[in-house]
Order: sequence, then structure tokens, then C-alpha cells
Amino acid sequence: MNLARVGLLVAAALVAVPLTASAQPKGQPKGAQPKGDEKKGGDKKGEEKKGGEKEINLDEPQEGQPAEGTEGTAPAGTEGTEGGEGLGDICKIDPAACPTIDMEKAAKRDMRPQMYAVQQIYALRYHRFEVNPYWAITMNDQFVAHPGPGLALNWYLTNVLAIGINGNLYAGLNSNSDFNFQTSRAARVGEPVTEYQWNANLNFSYVPAYGKFAGFSDFIFHYDFYVVGGVGAISTRPIAVVDPDNRTFSFEPKLAFNAGGGLRIFFNRWFAAMLEVRDYIFLDKLENPKIAEGLQKGTTKPAAQNPDTWFSPDKSFTNGVQAQVGFSVFLPFTWEYRLPK
Repeated sequence: MNLARVGLLVAAALVAVPLTASAQPKGQPKGAQPKGDEKKGGDKKGEEKKGGEKEINLDEPQEGQPAEGTEGTAPAGTEGTEGGEGLGDICKIDPAACPTIDMEKAAKRDMRPQMYAVQQIYALRYHRFEVNPYWAITMNDQFVAHPGPGLALNWYLTNVLAIGINGNLYAGLNSNSDFNFQTSRAARVGEPVTEYQWNANLNFSYVPAYGKFAGFSDFIFHYDFYVVGGVGAISTRPIAVVDPDNRTFSFEPKLAFNAGGGLRIFFNRWFAAMLEVRDYIFLDKLENPKIAEGLQKGTTKPAAQNPDTWFSPDKSFTNGVQAQVGFSVFLPFTWEYRLPK
């Protein structure tokens, strides 16, 4: 019975010794023995006790175990954060999956701290030429049509401001409308009309807005809206309606101003379809609705043959509004963005 009690006490002591040896007060550094646990008589670490037993200091690294501070050491550049968290934990769980990141090389990389939240412009216009052929159709003249081809050339000083020229050719394409023919026949009255030969203008363009939209549920189209204005000349002449037997007119250039706006839809970075509406404003000369009677002074010629009597005494303020449909080609086709340093 006494032997059984002694055995139980020895077993309890063996279980309690490692538990008390591994426990440390909170905040006490590793390797420091708590007070009261110092061995009397200055026993040496690892000194063998009586009976051949060797005292084991749990603060000392044992055989087959890494030294203090080296347990779970990850490869270079994979050290975890405080508390053993981070990349080091991956190395502890699965060394084969341990990331091989060279932190020194990664730290020397150019981080490029400048970040741009706005997408770069799809079709940059800065310092590019725009070649814009188009076809013009008159919109506000009910009596005569002035269709014709045209061409515009623009040079973009900035991404939104351009200077350029444009011209239209109308010669041989003017035509009286059916409305004018029916009105003249029904009322026996001829409406003074003019025909255009050409016009040429110096313009300034400004792009106040540009963006993109989705089309056909699959494609993204980029667009811009621009306004244009300028000054130039237009060559016109009246069409002889009142007295075509005696009157013939010649083309004369006249000062003209223009203003309008347009829309471009880009299919790629250098090709776009365009639609523009522009008003060409000028003072035009019309045919005199009255026929001079009698003879010219000092001659026997009829006064109706005097060219000075063919024009109306008043000039007509004319708005030649026309739609221009065409396409734009930007040169050069490609470019390189140069961001500020």
C-alpha cells in the first residue's frame, strides 16, 4: 500500500516539473529564470543530479531543435510581421510554397508614385494635322440648292484648340428647287436667287467636350464635340430670273463670316466620321425685280441693257446654313504620350 502511494506521488511530480519549468511570468524575457527558481549552491546548467539524472534547462536549445530566435526562420526576404504573422507563416506550414521574394531588389524598384486617375485620351489631337473631306448640303434655302464638296485642314496647337482653313466648291452644282419652279409658274412672280461658285475661310476650332459611349451593346465609340468660327470670302452671282433676255451676271467674291459646330465619332485613333452644321454669313447682291424703261442716256440702247440697273439697290443679309458630312483623318497615325516629370 505504501509502495502504491509513493508511485503516485512520483508520477505527479514528473508531470508537474515540466509544467512549472515552462511557465514564465508575463512580460519576462526568454532565457531569464524567475526569482525563487535559482538553484542553491550555484548548480551548473546541465549538471547531473544524484542517481545519474541530468537536469534539463528548457531555456537552452536542445539537440535537433533550432536555437532561440531561429525557430520557423523563413528564407531571406520572407520574414513575417510581428508575432510571426505574414509570409513567414507560409514557410512554417508548407516550405515548398514559401515565396521567394528578394526584398532588397523589390525595395530598389521604381515605384512610380505619380498615379493618374483619369484615362488617357483615346485620340490625342495635340500637334496633329486633321484632313477632313466632306460633302455640303444647304438647309435653309427653299428656292435654290447649293451642294458641293469641301475640304478642311486643321493644325491642333493644343489638344483642344486648332487653326485651319476650309473651302467649298459649288460651281456647276447649283439647282433651282421644285418649290421655286412651282411658285414662279403659279404666281407669275420670279423670286431673286443666287448661285455660289466657291468659298474659302480661315477658322479657329475649339473642342469643349469629348468622351465615349457604348454602341450595339458590344463596341465603345469615342467622340468629341467642337465649335468653329472664322472669316473668309464667298463668290456668288444672281441667277437672271426677272429679265433673263438682257441680264447676265458674273461671279464676285464677298466678305463672309462663318460659325458652327460639329461632332466626330472615332473608329480608331486616327479615323473618325464627322457631322457639322455651319452658317456662312455675308451680304449678297440680288437681281433687281424691276426692269428699267426707256433708253440709256446719250445712246439709243435700251435702259434694260445697262448693267447698273440689274442689281437691287439694297444688299441682302444672307445666312447660308449647310450640313457637312464626311470623315477626318489625323496625321501622324500614331503618337507617344509624354507625361510631366
